[in-house]
Amino acid sequence: MKSKGRATIEVGADGVAVITIINPPVNSLSLDVLNSLKETVEEALRRNDVKAVVMTGYHGKFSGGFDISSFADLQQGKVAQPKPGYISVDMLTDTVEASRKPLVAAIDGHALGGGLEIAMCCHARISTPNAQLGLPELHLGIIPGFGGTQRLPRLVGLAKSLEMMLTAKSVKGEEALDIGLVDAIVSPNQLLGTARKWALDIWERKRPWNVASLHRTGNIESLDEAKEILKLARAQALRIAPNLYHPLAYIDVVEEGIVSGPRAGLIKEYETFELLVRSDTCKALLHIFFAQRGTMKVPGVTDLGLVPRHLKKVAILGGGLMGSGIATALLLSNYHVILKEVNDKFLEAGIEKIKGNLQSIVNKGKLSQEKFEKALYLLKGTLDYESFRDVDMVIEAVTEDLSLKQQIFMDLEKYCPPHCILASNSSTINLKLIGEKTKSQDRIIGAHFFSPAHVMPLLEIVRTQKTSPQVIVDLLDFGKKIKKTPAVVRNCTGFAVNRMFFPCTQSALLLVEHGADLYCIDRAFTKFGMPMGPFRMCDLIGVGVAMATEAQFVLSMPDRIYKSLLISLMQQDKRLGETTRKGFYIYDERRKAKPDPEIKKYIDKAREISGVSIDPKLAKLSDKDIVEMISFPLVNEACRLLAEGIAVKAADLDIASVMGMGFPSYRGGIIYWADTLGSKYICSRLDEWARMYGNFFKPCDYLAEKAAKGVPLSATTDPAKSRL
Repeated sequence: MKSKGRATIEVGADGVAVITIINPPVNSLSLDVLNSLKETVEEALRRNDVKAVVMTGYHGKFSGGFDISSFADLQQGKVAQPKPGYISVDMLTDTVEASRKPLVAAIDGHALGGGLEIAMCCHARISTPNAQLGLPELHLGIIPGFGGTQRLPRLVGLAKSLEMMLTAKSVKGEEALDIGLVDAIVSPNQLLGTARKWALDIWERKRPWNVASLHRTGNIESLDEAKEILKLARAQALRIAPNLYHPLAYIDVVEEGIVSGPRAGLIKEYETFELLVRSDTCKALLHIFFAQRGTMKVPGVTDLGLVPRHLKKVAILGGGLMGSGIATALLLSNYHVILKEVNDKFLEAGIEKIKGNLQSIVNKGKLSQEKFEKALYLLKGTLDYESFRDVDMVIEAVTEDLSLKQQIFMDLEKYCPPHCILASNSSTINLKLIGEKTKSQDRIIGAHFFSPAHVMPLLEIVRTQKTSPQVIVDLLDFGKKIKKTPAVVRNCTGFAVNRMFFPCTQSALLLVEHGADLYCIDRAFTKFGMPMGPFRMCDLIGVGVAMATEAQFVLSMPDRIYKSLLISLMQQDKRLGETTRKGFYIYDERRKAKPDPEIKKYIDKAREISGVSIDPKLAKLSDKDIVEMISFPLVNEACRLLAEGIAVKAADLDIASVMGMGFPSYRGGIIYWADTLGSKYICSRLDEWARMYGNFFKPCDYLAEKAAKGVPLSATTDPAKSRL
């Protein structure tokens, strides 16, 4: 559908033309908006009754940048590609910046991406204190395409500009003033008036007509300093993102402008942008961008017209690692929180954990002391259920013990009001079992956070067949308010994320017992882009948790379990992971992991008990083969989740894998990545390994059918067949 965005012009009696970018909700810069903007600027420059121009955005928002949906249209050839340099050179440099009438940007709300690039072309920038200014393009696998790589270094200096560009972080108006990105800060109600006067003052020579941003040199470091800064930036980019090309391309473009001049930099910028916007990385990151927004749409739920209820007070049962993390997330979003524990010692420890979490955020400069104190004011501790009589939701976060959880939910039914949502943070136990002894199954739901709960961005919302649509809508709204990305899935053991990733450890154990090197497996996984390998992850969560999780899956899917005694043998010797400083690795006092030669004797013992023989080929596996042998069983399980209707959309599993388990976003999520390899290839490899190592690798029917037809795994299934 063609965008209805545009730019308008209104000329006042003072001779100032106000050009307004209009494309709600964020005034994004679609191609038609840019064309309209060019026409209005040219009109203002032609008209004799216009002395100066102020550029602003509709409804208190300057511009959120280029319309991201247009990237997909460009990739698919749905819209005509503007000629190279049309926007950055012809329009912004040779028309806006070269104007003989002063242009002043009046910035409120946000000036991001292309929005900031347009503002930097103006001859002055006036901002409100809380406006957000930045170039976040790196998150989409691209670089700025409207001259941002050349103007930002000239306004704020090379070092600061690289920091802003390579972290994709924005700055507020006040900081923008300090670093030279804007010229003045005023309140929102003074913004337009101040900008008009500023523009007229330049016209009347009461203020200096500054050198165009593109040609400023005062803030740029010397050539030798610049080369050293660029060298350090490249080393950092390679260390942080060794699999990604676009951060290095970013630096190359900035360097071209410094060494060969800004005009050459602009040429290299648009050439590089054209290359990156069609790259696999950009396509994958765009998929994640849209998939993340798509999680809020749940067929048969969010299309019923239900309005989310306002949740004010939330009770949390359990102040351990998860409970304290959940409480922290809620306090940061201004919820009243009641924390219940079984005795004073545990309650005090839970409150101290919450204080520690909040203090850590203060120490990082992300929370003021005033907000820290306000958050603690919203927290109340208790040892009984009396204060639960007016709560809107309870989140149970106790240990993974079914009988304990069942008793808790029966107690909650007695003490909580009828409207109260009864949620469990269980990571594996089937919700039907947890709530089977209650009469309130329509308000029982899973609210599965990931550790640390106040940091990890995913909230897995688990519905049973009896959970009411109203409760699901409430949880979606709740997730949004606590700044989490929600993913609604159907109830089963392990739900979506843990069930999908459980085969990861299983396949890793299979490989090790058959001769692969444990530490090579972890290294290959981290090189692929995962935050850590399966064995390092096992040490982090603890061997006890790994054993408890395995027990749940053994009960629910015994035919798909690889039975290894390796972890059990380690548990017998108190090698429980990071907490005991010994697991698959050994740990120093700073919890830095180091390979442990002693682990070999446990592997040999497990191999002897299992009767497994070493396959010499597995000792020489390439990184690619290691990643595939561990990841393809994950893909296989994800296919089962789609077939069973546990997840409605493949894109939801992509988001769950990226935000719940750290699957690299630049690969697009587990199903998207699998589709880049092809269902036929994955199925053939799994078939091959099933013949060699058993049915653990056997492709499920869904995967086999997709492979036989040669269609993507993400291809839409019949919604009527989804049990969600």
